[in-house]
Amino acid sequence: MAAYRHIADLPQMIPVFPLDGALLLPGADLPLQIFEPRYLNMVDDVMAGDRVIGMIQTKAGGDRERPKLAKVGCAGRITSYAETSDGRYLITLTGVCRFHAGEELAFHTPYRQLRAGYDRFEADLGEGQGTQASAAARDRFAKALKRYLNRRELDIDWETAQTAPLEALVNSLSMGLPFEPAEKQALLEAPNLSGRFETLATLLEIDGVEDGDDEGHSLQ
Repeated sequence: MAAYRHIADLPQMIPVFPLDGALLLPGADLPLQIFEPRYLNMVDDVMAGDRVIGMIQTKAGGDRERPKLAKVGCAGRITSYAETSDGRYLITLTGVCRFHAGEELAFHTPYRQLRAGYDRFEADLGEGQGTQASAAARDRFAKALKRYLNRRELDIDWETAQTAPLEALVNSLSMGLPFEPAEKQALLEAPNLSGRFETLATLLEIDGVEDGDDEGHSLQ
């Protein structure tokens, strides 16, 4: 993957893929199946250049074809690409850096492009946002997660969860669990990993407030 050490290394104008409920975080991978003609066109274009696409959610307003965009998205680089026999693209985006959605550009492309501002998120380009959580915080988190999964009849590999670095675990759950778009946006906009951990724990607890089962697995 290309090395982006400073925000000046990132493209200032990027195509965007508005997709509610799809969350990309810096350093994490998001597999996507592309089949709509305008986004097939977008992938063709970026594969010939820097391979960077901005994932972003929408907000209320605008029309169906051109909804209003959220203020913050995440730029990702295509790190895996395959084409199926029926013309779909299977790609993986690896998150690079969050961005502030600036001016939309009037280019004559079927997909939307905008000016991206990275200043607020330069820390995303670091070597990881490793953080520590107390044993009590991890225990609280594990109990809330177990209640959440039980309510939805979901499961995870607890052995892997116990040994995974906190950043990988938090990002994986933030991206993979079926939160509402506004909740996904809150996770994206958390200032750092510690903030995302707290936001995720709170979302899990709010969801499980009606469940009295306190049995959990420790994530120590």
